[in-house]
Amino acid sequence: MKSHLTDVAGLFLGHRSMGDTGVSAVISADPVGMLAAVDVRGGGPGTRETDLLAAHNTVERVHAIVLSGGSAFGLAAADGAMCELEARGIGFPVFGEDNPGPRVPIVPAAVIFDLVVGSPDHRPGAHDGAQAVRAAYEEVHAASGSVGAGCGATAGVLRGGFGQASCTVSDWTVSAGVVANPVGSVIDERTGLFYGDPGKPAVDLERFSRLERPTPQLNTTIGVIATDAPLPPAQLKRLAISGHDGLARSVRPAHSPLDGDTLFAVSTAKQAGAVDAEKLAQLSSAAADVVQAAIVDAVVRAEPGYGIAAWSELASKPC
Repeated sequence: MKSHLTDVAGLFLGHRSMGDTGVSAVISADPVGMLAAVDVRGGGPGTRETDLLAAHNTVERVHAIVLSGGSAFGLAAADGAMCELEARGIGFPVFGEDNPGPRVPIVPAAVIFDLVVGSPDHRPGAHDGAQAVRAAYEEVHAASGSVGAGCGATAGVLRGGFGQASCTVSDWTVSAGVVANPVGSVIDERTGLFYGDPGKPAVDLERFSRLERPTPQLNTTIGVIATDAPLPPAQLKRLAISGHDGLARSVRPAHSPLDGDTLFAVSTAKQAGAVDAEKLAQLSSAAADVVQAAIVDAVVRAEPGYGIAAWSELASKPC
């Protein structure tokens, strides 16, 4: 298992970290955009432009995906991302690729509920979405944990965060960038071990049992699964669906009525050409694995703060 969302060629990742909230932007390095799909499993999603990604609809490619804190207020970050991309000449060519005229950046988005961390009045807006896009073009973002949209994330009673993981399948790479912010727990209360990685050190169960989670219990886990395999939107949908298996292996309970669990899947391949069922099964399995690993990565790398404990403070052998 590798470690970064951008191990898939053709992606830029940018963060706007604001302490108790933030924005993460996943940008196509190709101005034409990337093929995309989405699968929503939580009972309380906060999303934008997800209907557009249905395989039977017209627009197949997106230019960026924005992940944001701030609950529904944070969807405004996508406005700024659109404006920044438009200023760079990136977007859907309304009058055709070779004709002048407006270009409309296609920017689906999803948000987490993080208003109970820090100030409820501090939430991302259009300016912050634009900054996340600029950061994606100007900087290398390899960090996980309390960065970007993961700044205000919680995972049960612990700090959540932004996590990354990747792996290879044949000649292709599959990666994930996930904002781990579930209502459910990532830690098995009987053993103190991660559900998603029992090989990591256990937490001190006595200290863990005394922790209280922020209220109200409204959360969500969102993320992007990326690959360079030449998958059309219908097969990318299968990757997004399978990615939720990794979420369910890492969080208990998952997909609750209080979560808005949403996973996008994108392909950076120049041309789409459906792969056979056996290869799609392998890619789908990898999608679940990298989501599972990214959720663990988010929590392991998270920093303590805002009165919420981090895994690193409770682990018997902190990494």
